[in-house]
Amino acid sequence: MRGGGCRVAWMGDAKIYCTYIMASRSHTLYIGVTGDLLKRVFEHKNKSHEGFSSTYNCDRLVYFERFMGPRMAIAREKQLKGWLRAKKIALIEKSNPAWVDLSEGWYGVDPAKRGAGYDGKVLEARTTASAKATASTNTTAKANTTAGPSTAFDALTRIKLRSG
Repeated sequence: MRGGGCRVAWMGDAKIYCTYIMASRSHTLYIGVTGDLLKRVFEHKNKSHEGFSSTYNCDRLVYFERFMGPRMAIAREKQLKGWLRAKKIALIEKSNPAWVDLSEGWYGVDPAKRGAGYDGKVLEARTTASAKATASTNTTAKANTTAGPSTAFDALTRIKLRSG
């Protein structure tokens, strides 16, 4: 199981925000920003909102970055949206060359793969010790992100430990 990304984490007075890229199987890209990556990815997978990502089945988290506030995350989202497709693909493939769904294993049942009888309840994300061992290695360390080149799970754990 991979780490939980930007799950409403606080560090001091600053909330952690994420700029993220979702992709479809055919590599159609959706770029967004959120203060709760775990919840937002679930919504993409569950197609909770009508729009581009649900229409084009963008249900795989292929890239994300963490920021200390919404302004920097929104600015990065706008920057990425302004890039040519080739540059976006190069960014993804630098840290995730196989386009692996970084959220795989975050939920008890993957909403995008659920079968008949699914009750629609948001499942608790698993945050066990085993998550640490198999956590994703999104190493997009930037001066304005919350952590260096470590897993999202480790970064989130450090933030929670520092803040209380």
